[in-house]
Amino acid sequence: MSIVQLPDERGYFGTYGGMYVPETLMAPLNDLAREYESARKDPAFSTELASLLKDYVGRPSPLYRAEGLTRHLGGATLYLKREDLLHTGAHKINNAIGQILLAKRMGKKRVIAETGAGQHGVATATVAAKFGCECVIYMGEVDMKRQALNVARMKFLGATVVPVKVGQRTLKEAVNEAMRDWVTNIRSTHYILGTAYGSHPYPAMVRDFQRIIGDEARAQILEKEGRLPDHIIACVGGGSNAIGIFTAFVPDTQVALTGVEAGGRAIVPGEHAARFAGGSLGVLQGTRSYILQDDNGQILNTHSISAGLDYAAVGPEHAYLREIGRASYAYATDDEALEAFRLLCKIEGIIPALESSHAVAHAMKIAPTLGSDKIVIVNLSGRGDKDVQQAAQFVGMELP
Repeated sequence: MSIVQLPDERGYFGTYGGMYVPETLMAPLNDLAREYESARKDPAFSTELASLLKDYVGRPSPLYRAEGLTRHLGGATLYLKREDLLHTGAHKINNAIGQILLAKRMGKKRVIAETGAGQHGVATATVAAKFGCECVIYMGEVDMKRQALNVARMKFLGATVVPVKVGQRTLKEAVNEAMRDWVTNIRSTHYILGTAYGSHPYPAMVRDFQRIIGDEARAQILEKEGRLPDHIIACVGGGSNAIGIFTAFVPDTQVALTGVEAGGRAIVPGEHAARFAGGSLGVLQGTRSYILQDDNGQILNTHSISAGLDYAAVGPEHAYLREIGRASYAYATDDEALEAFRLLCKIEGIIPALESSHAVAHAMKIAPTLGSDKIVIVNLSGRGDKDVQQAAQFVGMELP
């Protein structure tokens, strides 16, 4: 299989991606693309980024051999890439650090972001506080209620959290409001988009800031096992944690790459957020990819127990990897994710984010079907502090 490094100069991964934005955003997006290309070639930028990732974020994150879960399931040996141990509690900080450095290079002193589960909002508020920037976070009203802890964290960090009260009041609407803000305040503001989605250059830029996950995991598994893994599994909302760990392994075609979407209650319209299982090709919020839409192109409602996966579209590079057969995509239901959440808590003493629990749920399905000589790495993209109250409600646990 010939693997081409994409996107092309127009921002396309094959037929996916591109720049589907109002004319007022074309110039700033092109400016951002040029600034990013310049930063990539600047040793001072790379040095500052590496230093912050090490001393502020806490990289490298460990690659942990989950012996208890491996014994419980039987079959393949399971490793967890512990992004949950990073500062702020998830992989989102990798991208936020990179983008705040770009904002600094461009002289932008105000940053905005969208957030669903709140982890990207917390990461953006964190880096804004560190670099002295004004920070505004857009978050759907529904998500604010189910992620109240992260709302409080953002406010303590000095961010203004704007509740989005239109539409489904979740992540899609938060992105819309952030884009409206950016159009209005383009000269002073940088939009720290949180996932590998949106108009070019964001899908490639976010991927590149997140690929440290896969670069570390590749080196760590070679050190621990002397060989590459057989499977890499990661949850997929927009897809930044998954593309981050996948990228380092894409040329290694013997390594199976699996993204896990949110199956919600069932794969029927309005009850899930599994774009490959129930979606079709379309354009949404700046890019061409798989989205959940009806026959008239109207965006469908979505549902997931996980706020971070509750989104109607998937990153264009994921669509491309699926099309060329380099990655496959499954889904886990709400119930399966909750069971994985509970099992990892009880067996490994690790409370995972509900997003990450979808990836763990898929690992629980496939590990027992594999031989004991096989190795599976699950990207544990975030920790579950933010989800404890919601998970407790779903399982009927009484809290004080």
